Amino acid sequence: MFPAETRILLVDDMTTMRKLVRRCLTDLGFTSVTEADDGETAWPMLESAASTIPFQLIISDWNMPKMQGIQLLKKVRANEALKTVPFIFLTAETEKTQVMDAIQSGATNYISKPFTPQTLKEKLALVHAQVQKK
Repeated sequence: MFPAETRILLVDDMTTMRKLVRRCLTDLGFTSVTEADDGETAWPMLESAASTIPFQLIISDWNMPKMQGIQLLKKVRANEALKTVPFIFLTAETEKTQVMDAIQSGATNYISKPFTPQTLKEKLALVHAQVQKK
């Protein structure tokens, strides 16, 4: 599992979903969760943090105003300083074409809404194991 102090950026346009995910992450012991309400808000946060104390994990919704999660993922993967940051989609989008697009664009993992805290914990453990192998 990721260390408790892992810097996590949580991106979702729905306040209630951010609160729910934050509570799950806090219950799992994480102490550094930053929130953004869409990809357009998240991008400058990621860029500025990359040169100081970078985020170590991104959890993002797909459907958001201004900048979709898939666009954010593509920007992250195209940026030299950010391209290896684990990126997990947490979304209601379950169409095979979208899941494939996410994987082909470099998503580390994918969680479908609705989700359980146990599913989040399992996916985080899986992503951490993937990162450790690299």
